[in-house]
Amino acid sequence: MTETLFTNIGQLVSPKPGVQRGAAMRDLTIIHDAAMLISDGVIRWVGPRPEAPGVLQEHDLGGVAVVPGLVDPHTHAVWAGDRLADFEARVQGVPYEEILARGGGIRSSMQATGAASVDELVALARSRLEALRASGATTIEVKSGYGLDFDAERRMLLAIRDLQAEFSLVPTLLIHVPPTEGRAEYVHAVCHDLIPTVASEGLASAVDVFCEREAFTVEESRAVLQAATAHGLGTKLHADQFHAIGGMELACELGALSVDHLEASGPAQIAALAASNTVATILPGATLHLGLPAAPGRQLIDAGAAVAVGTDLNPGSSPVFSAQLALALAVRLNRLTPAEALTACTVNAAAALGLKDRGALVPGQRADFLALHSRDWRDLPYTLGASPVREVYVAGREL
Repeated sequence: MTETLFTNIGQLVSPKPGVQRGAAMRDLTIIHDAAMLISDGVIRWVGPRPEAPGVLQEHDLGGVAVVPGLVDPHTHAVWAGDRLADFEARVQGVPYEEILARGGGIRSSMQATGAASVDELVALARSRLEALRASGATTIEVKSGYGLDFDAERRMLLAIRDLQAEFSLVPTLLIHVPPTEGRAEYVHAVCHDLIPTVASEGLASAVDVFCEREAFTVEESRAVLQAATAHGLGTKLHADQFHAIGGMELACELGALSVDHLEASGPAQIAALAASNTVATILPGATLHLGLPAAPGRQLIDAGAAVAVGTDLNPGSSPVFSAQLALALAVRLNRLTPAEALTACTVNAAAALGLKDRGALVPGQRADFLALHSRDWRDLPYTLGASPVREVYVAGREL
């Protein structure tokens, strides 16, 4: 058993382990002049440095602040092509419908991604995941969803599997965009062909579906998620991004791990989420990039909900390559406190992925942590435009 005692930690800052709701999201443990004992990738002891057990191998962290590694619970990091022309047109006021008519929009990403090989998708995604990890993300969820057909969806998931050799990734099958014709047949095939195949090959841990006026209806989404559950997969939803049509309520009814976006959620949706076990995942990068109203993060926490924060990294609506920036934006755009934002990006983000073994710096948790440049952890939510993260550790190993 390899043991290392990390010493000279100016501040060791952590939320409580497990999902945190409402006011509990502000409850952080802060130990000054701390030490942390790690063996075999797991935290064994945490406390004041003078009380640390004696071990042969010590690592001096230089008096800086240490926080848990961040968990990014919502990304679309595997795609081909770009949406730069869309971006330029949108800021000039061109409606999205016209962008689609010109051959842009999400279907252009689907066309480019559908034409790419697994090796090409791996090469394209690697640098994005490296950026996320350097920003502090020690666990990253990655969705499919840009496939023109089921073979393309499978190639995306195979690319994610290949990248798991280099990164700590959680793969999700995303049912993203309905076909222009034959919707009923498509949903039937998703439920009876795609999901069973993905489950049997172990290519995803959960299924997500985009429930919106422009995407899938509540009943279509219900069929997809029930098929996922029947095949042993977790469930998630994109919902209430543009319209509150019942997707959030469906997520709570079915006990989904998370429901993501929520920009259009109102008092009724907030109350329902607060009464459920489903994590509310908010995505401030999309708010910033699209100029949408921000998801009601403050109201969700005040109502007692469990809130997580993700980057939503994707080519069209959130080109955010930093989990730390998403955390910082949640403070500014969604009105979370710094402590709530840290909890949202660690234990609650882990809960949104069904993970219980990471996100807090306590004995028994996986030793994922960040050493900052600063002696004060609050530089993590404060800093914009530079990285406050000095070192990233996954399972006790510096990357």
